Amino acid sequence: MSTAEILLIALVLDALLGEPDWLWSRLPHPAVLMGQFVSWLEKRLNTGHGRRAKGLLAVTLLTCLGLSLGWLLSLLGPLVEILIAAILVAQRSLVEHLRAVATGLTVSLDQGRRAVAMIVSRDTETMTGPQVARSAIESGSENMSDGVVAPAFWFLLAGLPGLLAYKMINTGDSMIGYRTPRYEQFGWATARLDDLVNLIPARLTGLLIALVGGVLRDWPAIARDAAKHRSPNAGWPESATARALGLSLAGPRSYDGEMRDFSWVNTAGAKSITGPAILRCCALLWMTWGLGLALLVAFTLIF
Repeated sequence: MSTAEILLIALVLDALLGEPDWLWSRLPHPAVLMGQFVSWLEKRLNTGHGRRAKGLLAVTLLTCLGLSLGWLLSLLGPLVEILIAAILVAQRSLVEHLRAVATGLTVSLDQGRRAVAMIVSRDTETMTGPQVARSAIESGSENMSDGVVAPAFWFLLAGLPGLLAYKMINTGDSMIGYRTPRYEQFGWATARLDDLVNLIPARLTGLLIALVGGVLRDWPAIARDAAKHRSPNAGWPESATARALGLSLAGPRSYDGEMRDFSWVNTAGAKSITGPAILRCCALLWMTWGLGLALLVAFTLIF
């Protein structure tokens, strides 16, 4: 069975089953185990002098562990590869988290804030309804790249070793890749490597979203808005989503009690958005997934 065929089955399996509670309430999720290993490395290496060098050592260990585990697990055969890929490509759970925010907003603003706090790292306690909705949509578009397209891309390119190495790097970046006094030196190597491994997937995600959203003609504007983003990669899917949905995303937001003045994406779009916009985003992400799946089927048939 080819890598493309394994990936195809894994994507469909994830779309059908997602992350069943009955399983992950009994067993630790692989992403949780990865996070625990990152935490273990950080506690032991992020001390004293030479933290940049220690951070380089940490991301090297993460990458090597991912490659090694992926190679060993791939020896167990296609069924194991399908199951692991289905677990680590998180399309259905991504959309379910977004739907939870939309549902929460229909109940109350506090409920919406609690739901969005599960998927974003910014301050949520004083968010308005439109800020909650924007945060969910931004998270959804960025995680379409980090959680779906990039894992699939690296699996297609390098099999299970590529997928696990990517997830290790991406998990590391989500935990230590911050410009804070604690992590700026130690997490720099992980953050830079994460930027590198997401370089192609982020732009591919933006292109897929633009295609299904009917805004490919706006690609020059999408590229201009993406360049304003604080991340070299996250701006691409976010800018494409903003144009596809006719929304204005990003803008000022608060982290750890500090308001940061980020640029708006698609300034001509609507800013007063609510739960229905999140549901439109969910539909857009499923269409993006569907286009990616169709391209993968075509790739499988041709090659």
